[in-house]
Amino acid sequence: MLYSLVKPLLFALDPEQAHDISLDMLQLMHPLLPQRRINKPVQVMGLEFPNAVGLAAGLDKNAAYLDGLSRLGFGFIEVGSVTPRGQSGNPMPRIFRLNRDQSLINRMGFNNDGVDRLLQNIGEAKRDFVLGINIGKNLSTPVDQALSDYGEVYKKVYQKADYIAINISSPNTPGLRDLQNEAALEALLAGLEQLRLKLEDEHQVQRPLALKLSPDLDHRAIAGIAELLGKYNVDCLIATNTTIARDTVQGHPLAGEYGGLSGLALRDRSRQLLSAFYSELGDDIPIISVGGIDSAEEAQLRLDLGAKLVQLYTGLIYRGPGLVNAIARAL
Repeated sequence: MLYSLVKPLLFALDPEQAHDISLDMLQLMHPLLPQRRINKPVQVMGLEFPNAVGLAAGLDKNAAYLDGLSRLGFGFIEVGSVTPRGQSGNPMPRIFRLNRDQSLINRMGFNNDGVDRLLQNIGEAKRDFVLGINIGKNLSTPVDQALSDYGEVYKKVYQKADYIAINISSPNTPGLRDLQNEAALEALLAGLEQLRLKLEDEHQVQRPLALKLSPDLDHRAIAGIAELLGKYNVDCLIATNTTIARDTVQGHPLAGEYGGLSGLALRDRSRQLLSAFYSELGDDIPIISVGGIDSAEEAQLRLDLGAKLVQLYTGLIYRGPGLVNAIARAL
């Protein structure tokens, strides 16, 4: 009810300004907000999630708003993407609302304060939700040296994260999606598997590894990628990131803006990739579904298609924070 009153004011602002103001206010007011999380525990990746509804990476890149976000009822929150060194991202404006389609286009470009600042923000406080940390590479790092960046961040976040997600699918870092090619992906996963075994031995703790993929994958590549997930002991697949396709928003005046499209315009592609990967993976490797989820009915459909968890982002912007518990309650 409150969001319906505030939404017109936020939508009158530049999208990135509205994003920052909303999160700043949420963080400021969090001591006054009750914790109303719906507790329906689910076991995935060897972790117990308080419920199956999570926040997708990208909303809280620096883990600066965890106190406030935790009040919204999420069973898990994924922060990032975070890179070894801070970077400013792409020039503004870089977020565009397609209200007719309840969708967004963003070309943020991994803007974040760097992994050291993220770890400071997380701190040592106990959490009552599962924390995922989504990691990426710096723009200045060549794609053929990406393992160095991923490995550096992976080592640093290993003890703080409940799970770690590898982002190789953002369309806003040039060349990043090349890492989804089978040979490049195998080299990356092999390198991370070696590092993972070393860290498990060093810290005597296991941190599940997830891989986030693009909805624009050639479906002929799915079987090969699924095989690599098993070969290198990847614990979870996140499907999907944003799309560069514009067929679902043809004719919109903002359709020509470059960047990743999310929201309802991504829904069918996200469903299709979920179904295709579930056909290959079955229940051997769990899938987190994200992209175009804006209702309890859509979230339930994703579970019916094979997902074990769901994540929200654009749906929150259009439907409001009450969407979290509405979905959690219904699943």
